[in-house]
Amino acid sequence: MVEIEKSPCVYKNRDAPVEARVKDLLSRMTLSEKIGQMTQIERSVASPLVITHSFIGSVQSGAGSWPFEDAKSSDWADMIDGFQRSALASRLGIPIIYGIDAVHGNNNVYGATIFPHNVGLGATRDADLVRRVGAATALEVRASGVHWTFAPCVAVLGDPRWGRCYESYGEAAEIVCEMTSLIAGLQGEPPQEHPNGYPFLSGRNNVVACAKHFVGDGGTDKGISEGNTIASYDELERIHIAPYLNCIAQGVSTVMASFSSWNGSRLHSDYFLLTEVLKQKLGFKGFVVSDWDGLETISEPQGSNYRNCVKLGINAGIDMVMVPFKYEQFIEDMTDLVESGEIPMARVNDAVERILRVKFVAGLFEHPLTDRSLLLTVGCKEHREVAREAVRKSLVLLKNGENAGTPFLPLDRNAKRILVVGMHANDIGNQCGGWTKIKSGQSGSITIGTTLLDAIKLAVGDKTEVIYEKTPSKETLASGGGFSYAIVAVGELPYAEMKGDNSELTIPLNGNDIVTAVAEKIPTLVVLFSGRPMVLEPTVLEKTEALVAAWLPGTEGQGMADVIFGDYDFQGKLPVSWFKNVDQLPLKADANLYEPLFPLGFGLTFNSG
Repeated sequence: MVEIEKSPCVYKNRDAPVEARVKDLLSRMTLSEKIGQMTQIERSVASPLVITHSFIGSVQSGAGSWPFEDAKSSDWADMIDGFQRSALASRLGIPIIYGIDAVHGNNNVYGATIFPHNVGLGATRDADLVRRVGAATALEVRASGVHWTFAPCVAVLGDPRWGRCYESYGEAAEIVCEMTSLIAGLQGEPPQEHPNGYPFLSGRNNVVACAKHFVGDGGTDKGISEGNTIASYDELERIHIAPYLNCIAQGVSTVMASFSSWNGSRLHSDYFLLTEVLKQKLGFKGFVVSDWDGLETISEPQGSNYRNCVKLGINAGIDMVMVPFKYEQFIEDMTDLVESGEIPMARVNDAVERILRVKFVAGLFEHPLTDRSLLLTVGCKEHREVAREAVRKSLVLLKNGENAGTPFLPLDRNAKRILVVGMHANDIGNQCGGWTKIKSGQSGSITIGTTLLDAIKLAVGDKTEVIYEKTPSKETLASGGGFSYAIVAVGELPYAEMKGDNSELTIPLNGNDIVTAVAEKIPTLVVLFSGRPMVLEPTVLEKTEALVAAWLPGTEGQGMADVIFGDYDFQGKLPVSWFKNVDQLPLKADANLYEPLFPLGFGLTFNSG
């Protein structure tokens, strides 16, 4: 039996305090409506009937789940506004909150500005720049109708063999803490009197952020994705929890639980960490969302005894469940667990209060639909300039000539003939890496941007001849071709998460051999595109004149040309230790025996030795 709505409707009064609105709305809700609010489903199963009649609280697009391929922001807004109208048609008219993985710009959307991945931003050490990256991202996300991004990842990196290495700002908690300024960019900066732990959103030009993955995801044994972090609580607190203090102080609205375990305990069912530490000790008042099908990871084998997984996860402190497809089973099991008393009603009310709090703070009740005036910001010149600046500042110069007296860089832009080599030199997909268009990323012309080759051609003089070969030909190498120098771009192919776990970390596609072959004949600059340090063979280090770590810079390749041709000096510093060989891993800067190839914080400038 549906409860008859009370009066007056405090929750509809935009001038009423948020907590009063939450309390009033919660008092009007049936159990079905409360469980619906705790349910997040994937776009592909989100019909109007499902949203309205199941009272769905959130819809999301998994990576690569677009309205259609190469859909523009306006197409996204059309789709999401349609979902929103279905939610508003429900009895209480509670809006959905739409989520997406906008982890380096609104990276699912064709034509959006794609910024360097986090590891590159960590190399900048520039918190204000990262804040501006967040602000630009927020505008482009909101232009597409999305309210919530599952970012930033504030994992502290323990091992570069981890497939999510590039999602980390670095191996030192201090670096990661500093880079949490992205949240202030995404959500806006709360006033000084804002209560610690309370969610914050400045306005319609901002987007709800999500600190992830709580907690220890970057510290798993051997860098195995979704693996086990072996650490004392003191170590966990000192290293992995530390960035969350900064996030919570900035009013981060949501936190995502980690797929990983802590000393064998699955995070999705860890009451101590999710409730006693995050919510009670740290005072987090936003809501905790599971990861994709995260409750299924609680059981062994994964996915078995789903009902018990729901019970353990919700009671541990998960507030919203990223189902994403089996919503009917989740709702059925949740209903049964609450009615049987296995999940207390108080736990359900706490979860729903937290979700409603964020929705009210985010202004979704007042402004549920897309502000179409923001469409002009998508991929705009101003945002691309911020991304270009981020590329410039993220580049780390590892070698520049044999000694400080004979630097190789900056390159002569008026050289007569230049050779550019490597499939990474002219591939925007490789340049952007994973989480671009689809989860694992794609090689090729997948979005609008400037490749390294494009940037070189724009930067050199009118009389300079630029020759490009994906793979250097025998003829070119035999003759030397009269080239003044070569630029060789090698690196990793796009990947994400577990597909990126790598125990060898060698440069793919014979990268070391290509570099050596060219460098033996022509003075060579190597630009390495990667989400982490890679094995650099001794011949590469010996034979190349200069070596630049470019990370995964995104769409604005001109940022690389700006620096290698000397318009700007190098500023980037290594956010991770660069190992000599994988047998050294894990390699920590504070270890007693620390013998890296390049230490944490290393980075040359034009005039440094």
